[in-house]
Amino acid sequence: MLSLKVLKEKTLKIYNKLSNCRLCPRNCGVNRLKGELGYCHAAKYALVSSYGPHFGEERELVGSGGSGTIFFAGCNLRCVFCQNYHISQLYEGRKMTDERIARIMLELQEKGCHNINFVSPTHIVPQILKALLIARKKGLRLPLVYNSGGYDKVETLKSLDGIIDIYMPDAKYADEKEAKRYSDADDYPSIMKAALREMHRQVGDLIMDENGVAKKGLLIRHLVLPHTLAGTRQIFEFIANEISKETYINIMNQYYPAYKAFKIKELSRPITSAEHNQAVNYAHKLGLHRGF
Repeated sequence: MLSLKVLKEKTLKIYNKLSNCRLCPRNCGVNRLKGELGYCHAAKYALVSSYGPHFGEERELVGSGGSGTIFFAGCNLRCVFCQNYHISQLYEGRKMTDERIARIMLELQEKGCHNINFVSPTHIVPQILKALLIARKKGLRLPLVYNSGGYDKVETLKSLDGIIDIYMPDAKYADEKEAKRYSDADDYPSIMKAALREMHRQVGDLIMDENGVAKKGLLIRHLVLPHTLAGTRQIFEFIANEISKETYINIMNQYYPAYKAFKIKELSRPITSAEHNQAVNYAHKLGLHRGF
């Protein structure tokens, strides 16, 4: 755990970047401190949609006390099938000060949560660090989870080195065309791969305690899409060959057409059990064996 002095230095350095925001690959350049809005629609203050002990996350985060999730509104992706689109793209949430977010962290700790789980944190990193500095001074000691869409800039991730304990990014697409069509991010595959490399460099493979609760490491989520649109095989090959065969992967079978996906023919149905099984079998074939 970083000293409070180093944490403060990191916080001040990244918070100043809100005046010309290039925290994520969108590089909007807006002055969020003056209320200007970029792609993510977040200004000076974080929008918090909800928070509380969450028991629907991966079992390695949930344990017996739940994962202490804080859901931030806004996003730097425009996924047409987003199941939380009212949060990510309709920006439903309440403005909260850094002090209020710090109190939430401490409240979740008091409730017995195993970790503090920042959901959609990519565009809120400076506010998270300011709140964390306050919470640490008041006794916060839980592991921190960075739960993102995988569209994260390496420079920003480096500012979190020694702060984040568990990275849990999505690995959404292997192909630029699908990334552009379904999430408005044609550079997603290259950005995601660079982010995963940096995350793994910082925290390594997932480590659990004696109760099977995650303490530190990388946990990757991959949502299987109909008709192999996510490029599952290529993503698993990248993970196995360039990250680690010990990588913990959640191969998610919960896709269903939400938000705008009903109007897109190839996305207008849930995945089949055969599609999910094919993904799992290919992961095994590559020597990946943790999670699923």
